[in-house]
Amino acid sequence: MLLPLLRSRPLLHRAARFSSPRTRLLLHRDALPLPLARSPAVRMAASSGSGASSPAPAPPAAVVHKSKIKFCPACGSPTKLAIPDGDEKMRAVCSSCGRVHYENPKMVVGCLVEHDNKVLLCRRKIEPAYGLWTLPAGYLEVGESTAEGASRETLEEACADVEIISPFAQLDIPLIGQSYIIFRARLKTPNFSPGPESLECALFALDDIPFDSLAFSSIIVTLRMYTEDVKSGSIKFHYCTINKRLGASPSDLRSFDIDNHIAV
Repeated sequence: MLLPLLRSRPLLHRAARFSSPRTRLLLHRDALPLPLARSPAVRMAASSGSGASSPAPAPPAAVVHKSKIKFCPACGSPTKLAIPDGDEKMRAVCSSCGRVHYENPKMVVGCLVEHDNKVLLCRRKIEPAYGLWTLPAGYLEVGESTAEGASRETLEEACADVEIISPFAQLDIPLIGQSYIIFRARLKTPNFSPGPESLECALFALDDIPFDSLAFSSIIVTLRMYTEDVKSGSIKFHYCTINKRLGASPSDLRSFDIDNHIAV
């Protein structure tokens, strides 16, 4: 059963810079503008404007991260999970030399490439999400800036030489320890082709973006935000948190909520 939907508001708040932390953006496939009727829509669920009170949505359950570091990188001995003195989180602690090993989120960078009112997408040749469409993006390397990494990933995956225009979105996914930074970019020359990790590359008009065949929640959210901005005539910078649901597949289009959306 679908939650009550607020039809009078756009996909992402235009009037306010900050959306309520309690407002949840949910994915559904119905009630889209006609050109996108085949795609899963990001819909906004909200409480009724009447005086009747309704229970507030429960906050997301706290997630206890368990370290994947099984052996000490320094001496090779097994690690154990423990809370070090002065800390409050479980860490991987070497059972021999006592070193504490910390795990930090990974940064993913990529480009939303614009050309002739279209965007460049790549169809993945690798797992996860083999055969699904994505923006050219990947992990940031040590020694490069986020803009340099985004340009490099675009060259590797789409053989496209691009010029960075501006940052477009930062998307944090706490459950899987990833933070995305997506840049708007333009082609320096109208040339592109599949790289080793892509089956094919193509330019899509906004109304033709294959939302039902996109690879990841981060890509769905980025392209929804971009489409809404272009159609409103004002492209903004966006920040939000994508809360992945426990046990969900990366390509499950209904496996996440969006919180703390800021558009400036």
